[in-house]
Amino acid sequence: MITGAGLLFILVPGILMVQSNQKIKNITHLSPDWTHILSIKENLATNEAVSYRSYYGIFGRPKDRLPDKVDGDLKVEWLAKDIAAVTYKAANDKHKIQQYIGTYGDRGSGTSYYYVGAEIHGTWQGDGAKVVSGKEGVSVTAGGQTEQFGWDQIVQFGTLAIVLQKNNEAVWTVALKENFVVDTDASKQTVGDIALYQATMGKNEPIILKFKKSE
Repeated sequence: MITGAGLLFILVPGILMVQSNQKIKNITHLSPDWTHILSIKENLATNEAVSYRSYYGIFGRPKDRLPDKVDGDLKVEWLAKDIAAVTYKAANDKHKIQQYIGTYGDRGSGTSYYYVGAEIHGTWQGDGAKVVSGKEGVSVTAGGQTEQFGWDQIVQFGTLAIVLQKNNEAVWTVALKENFVVDTDASKQTVGDIALYQATMGKNEPIILKFKKSE
């Protein structure tokens, strides 16, 4: 905890060293294990928000621009120790809900890129929810209703999570939990769990799903 607090104390001033005259809102969240820091700067004049990553210890540099301009507060939920879901209302798109996912690693060798949708191919079930990833895309069943998302409606963040969208609005996030193992041998049994997280500004918790069968 002391190390994490020290890192936060050093990193935040570092990424804010050079500022324009415009007002900037800074959002920082430590991961549950104090290993990673989600850092976002929002320009209050334009409502544009940018995520930052640390490099060379005390410095930070821009990484991603959030999908839409922000209206109001950002809601942050850590879906795993290295996956942060940022939910917010879009200022320029009829207040649609959007999600940005900060990721800080992978579930493979660390040297190759892979597609989350392909890695979760099959049926997953949890507490009142089911996710099926197949040839046509990903379907989510929750609350007695099923929604289908084609591959053109799915946005991947890093190598750890995907956001399922309808009409350019975030609906669900599917994230790979820490125990998920990406294996280059597709014939092997899938190992690990996934998290299903609804895109809403209301209070909610991610649902943990376990692999049931291949499609």
